[in-house]
Amino acid sequence: MEGIFQNEIIKQILAKYRRIWAIGHAQSVLGWDMEVNMPKEGILERSVAQGELSVLSQEFLLKPDFVELVEKAKGIEDLNEYERGIVRVLDRSIRISKAFPPEFLRERSEVTSQATKAWEEAKKDDDYSKFEPWLDKIIDLAKRAAEYLGYEKEPYDALLDLFEEGLTTREVERMFEKLEKDLKPLLEKIMEEGKVPQSHILEKEKYEREQMERVNIWILQKFGFPLGVRARLDVSAHPFTTEFGIRDVRITTRYEGYDFRRTILSTVHEFGHALYELQQDDRFMFSPIAGGVSLGVHESQSRFWENIIGRSREFAELIYPILKENLPFMSGYTPEDVYLYFNIVRPDYIRTEADVVTYNFHILLRFKLERIMVSEEVKAKDLPELWNEEMERLLGIRPKTYREGILQDIHWAHGTIGYFPTYSIGTLLAAQLYYHVKRDIPDFEERIAKGDFEPIKAWLRERIHRWGSIYSPKELIKKAIGEDLNPEYFVKWVKERYL
Repeated sequence: MEGIFQNEIIKQILAKYRRIWAIGHAQSVLGWDMEVNMPKEGILERSVAQGELSVLSQEFLLKPDFVELVEKAKGIEDLNEYERGIVRVLDRSIRISKAFPPEFLRERSEVTSQATKAWEEAKKDDDYSKFEPWLDKIIDLAKRAAEYLGYEKEPYDALLDLFEEGLTTREVERMFEKLEKDLKPLLEKIMEEGKVPQSHILEKEKYEREQMERVNIWILQKFGFPLGVRARLDVSAHPFTTEFGIRDVRITTRYEGYDFRRTILSTVHEFGHALYELQQDDRFMFSPIAGGVSLGVHESQSRFWENIIGRSREFAELIYPILKENLPFMSGYTPEDVYLYFNIVRPDYIRTEADVVTYNFHILLRFKLERIMVSEEVKAKDLPELWNEEMERLLGIRPKTYREGILQDIHWAHGTIGYFPTYSIGTLLAAQLYYHVKRDIPDFEERIAKGDFEPIKAWLRERIHRWGSIYSPKELIKKAIGEDLNPEYFVKWVKERYL
């Protein structure tokens, strides 16, 4: 660290920060284990442990001598960009942490741990009543969190800012107004023209888990994912990525036994998240600037790999031989079939399985519901009907089960209200990055066809990954591509890919 952190005050801050980092590290391990390994009845003790660790982390962060050092550092003129990043991140963390009483953090951690298990049961049994009382508690926690944090215009602003620094409800509203106006007629045109299928026979083909495990591992090795060295691939109900540090990043996928593109695209998506963490500067280790800057920027990396690369014709051709080798039924299909199957466009109930064109409508639905959850007197019992009505308005389909509707996502069980809009930010930014990558790597598609991903990874590392959390999300985007987030690129990409 000597090379980039020169200031004595910053060095003192980092020495004290190690304990906070260590608690976060332990919490990540416990969270990963809860999703991947933990037996069902372990939840009671795990939720208490997580709650106590949250409070302990807050205690260290708010220790007067630590806060005093950060305040002192804020007044130093000649800090370098890394040191200024340390101060920016910690100042923000202290502000947020000061807002929450310790008993609130403990309660939130315990409620969300138990709500997660209740959600899993409710989804498995398609029984909303098992999750409904927990969702009421989570809505109450979100409202209280917004009040503790404070906001200028509406409570949802405070929650958005937790996940995407500086993001406001008005900005999200403008983004969705643009998308709804442009994408609705585009979706109709795509459906009418019929160049891409609305369904494919490959959706019904069944596979054995071992077959697709071999395919996923082959793909990850092609990408250069350091399995067993700095990374793991496991299985969970809801695919996710977790980083314990720059040298230990883990992803999960799921195997449902049919419709193999789901497990492939989930794995490719999570790889994009993992790559962001793995390509950080090693010198950031144990510091507050290690890790992706925001959920929106993080999602742009996973959506870049999933949508731009994973759904490309070149990728379909690249993986066709390994599919044919492992899936006996593939002998009856061509690489073009795989490409069309990966690019089906049709209104569907499930967000994680939605095509690229309809995906943002799923996020718009959740944004609208979250906004009224914290701004109006709406109860958990009202939400399934509101969900179904909005889905019908946006996509012309109405869920028949809770599993197809309000119970499909784990996020509210985790208490992450304000998170969903970052998925659309990431989806839009991924398309925008594509046009910038293409300028610098004109043979981008040919590289994918050859399985040569190193130049693409190097571009992403140079522009985004290596900066960690030094800059705010908006600053980083501007620094990386010279302009702000712009939905026009996504609309252009959809037209080029699907019309």
